[in-house]
Amino acid sequence: MPSACKRAKLERMTYYGSKELAASFRTVRNNTITIAEEISEDKYGFRASPESRSVAQTLVHMAVVTRLPQQIHFVEARTDLNGFDFFGFFGGVIVPEEQKSRTKAEIIAILKSEGDKIEAQLAGCSEDFLAQTIRFPEGMTPATKTRFEMLLGVKEHEMHHRGQLMVIERMLGITPHLTRQMMERMQSMQAASAAQKG
Repeated sequence: MPSACKRAKLERMTYYGSKELAASFRTVRNNTITIAEEISEDKYGFRASPESRSVAQTLVHMAVVTRLPQQIHFVEARTDLNGFDFFGFFGGVIVPEEQKSRTKAEIIAILKSEGDKIEAQLAGCSEDFLAQTIRFPEGMTPATKTRFEMLLGVKEHEMHHRGQLMVIERMLGITPHLTRQMMERMQSMQAASAAQKG
């Protein structure tokens, strides 16, 4: 009878695959959209500092920066990033989109449409595709990552910027919806605990 470790080598078991990757991204994007909806349009020009992106620019950045992993993983299906023009892609695709003037409704629409695209692509990844090793440009650390780890970074990147927007909400006098939901859960638990003791 083989040991548990040996069986794990024989049987491929994945607990977090393409469906989970897509679902977790959708959760993050939906929370971003809620923030975009709760900040009033007259505050979309607000910047935390003069050199920072405005609220509008940050939201557009979050919407369209997914085009970079789409280009790398789904258009070119690269396994080696040597020679990929990151600066050219950002300067030619991402930055111009951030600079376009858009209404609040247009920004929310692009968050939804771009989110739908990347979510569908993530959901369609095979386990073999996610397991592929991607070589990074010479001198970078680490030298390689799996495609899965890189695509997990799509969600992580958005959460980074969502954190910035939640701080901006506080600066604008808005209690972020995730904080409100947590407070409601805590109040409900405290009320239930008090009822049991009473």
